[in-house]
Amino acid sequence: MVTSRSADRAGSLRRFDGLERALHWANAVLFVVVLTSAAALYFGPLSAVVGRRELVRAIHVYSGLALPLPFVAAFVLGRRWHSQLGDDVRRLNRWIDDDRRWLRSPGRDRRVRLGKFHPGQKINAAYLAGGVPVMVLTGSIMKWFEPFPLSWRTGATFVHDWVALGFFVLVTGHVLKAVADRDAMHGILTGWVDEGWATARHPRWREEHRKPV
Repeated sequence: MVTSRSADRAGSLRRFDGLERALHWANAVLFVVVLTSAAALYFGPLSAVVGRRELVRAIHVYSGLALPLPFVAAFVLGRRWHSQLGDDVRRLNRWIDDDRRWLRSPGRDRRVRLGKFHPGQKINAAYLAGGVPVMVLTGSIMKWFEPFPLSWRTGATFVHDWVALGFFVLVTGHVLKAVADRDAMHGILTGWVDEGWATARHPRWREEHRKPV
């Protein structure tokens, strides 16, 4: 007998619903556009190859301004469509002792029993939540600089560049980890993961689905 609404495929667990996957991929596309256009603007050789600098600048600015929009749309629609997005946001904000133990010895301490998200994903989400508003604000000051004093413009440029570098490192690491874990990639593509993978990697989350509905 199936004991969970998320375990209604034999041997599989529902990890992400459709709205969460749409949010992830909309966010991914925007970040790819923002980071590649930034690279074309900041690196001379690449800028010379790409050309059309003003067009690239416009793409960078307006795709950056659009970064918060998928999150806003997802949270509004999530309430209407009864998405699990809100539950997952709360999971990302909740730290347990096993998370801290994992950070001290990532992947080596066999006593660690993780929930749905491991600490790396929680750090990623926290940086995203804090970094996107900072990027939008500093980028707006850099684009529409006339009302602001020189010190504000200089500070905005400094912060924008360093937060962008952090995003580049974060996104690169995220992609490499995702490519290396086929089960995790399958989860974000289809919404479903193998039950054995969940038991091995996220046992606390797996146990949630053993509880009767």
